[in-house]
Amino acid sequence: MAFHDILYAADSGVGVITLNRPAYRNAQSYRMLDEIDAAFELARADEGVRVVLLRGSGGVFSTGHDLGTPEGMAYRQALGAKPGIQTYDQFKKYNLDLLLKWRNFPKPTVAMVEGYCIYAGWMLAAAMDVVFAAGTAEFLGGFVEYNTIPWDIGIRRAKELVFESRFISADEAARYGLVNRVLAPAELEPEAFAWARRVAENSPEALRMAKIQMNKAQDAQGFTNAVEDSLGDYQAMMHMPGLQMRLEGARRLATVDLAVKGRDGERFGQGNSSEP
Repeated sequence: MAFHDILYAADSGVGVITLNRPAYRNAQSYRMLDEIDAAFELARADEGVRVVLLRGSGGVFSTGHDLGTPEGMAYRQALGAKPGIQTYDQFKKYNLDLLLKWRNFPKPTVAMVEGYCIYAGWMLAAAMDVVFAAGTAEFLGGFVEYNTIPWDIGIRRAKELVFESRFISADEAARYGLVNRVLAPAELEPEAFAWARRVAENSPEALRMAKIQMNKAQDAQGFTNAVEDSLGDYQAMMHMPGLQMRLEGARRLATVDLAVKGRDGERFGQGNSSEP
């Protein structure tokens, strides 16, 4: 099938999905998410594909959701969801159901993260089984729709980072448990593909049952129930009177702007911003 916002190819037992909106730093439109799902279905149906590798183009994994690009809005409006339950079902599909579906995809998956991995980028990477990251990658998590962050890095660390809203490096993400391996940028692609091809040498039966068992272990701790419940809290927040999530006139969340200012030394206790 023809794709607009992603690329898909399969070789040597590995299906490769590439987020391909470099002009928008791979912001995730509904069309992109539909295309990612279609690519996963191609990989599911192809017996030659044993592993799926997910990456971003242009040296960036994903800066999060599409917050209003013209083509993104046009695609969303063309879907024709009516106000009420249809709009709710649509929101739930793109912000929870697809991610759970990919988390439970019957073949191993690996995210290869370069550059920014922000909010929905974190959501997408976290839905994969394994995460390899370039040493220059930057991760930003917040209270998001598919809120796996307490599971990804632990509850106390999740509170610390989400309350403050700050980027963490790939090394920090590895120490906290989100990232499996941190590699030099030049080594990321060859090492990630080499790992995927070694996994592809294993039998599909062994891979399938091992993944099921590990996901069951996480679900026994309440994972799926927790992320499903979190979506309701997120929607409650979205309807709070006076909520201002975005910077006025910009396609950027206010919490992301805080993280950018912190990285640039412009927040309290950082750089020249330590004075009350």
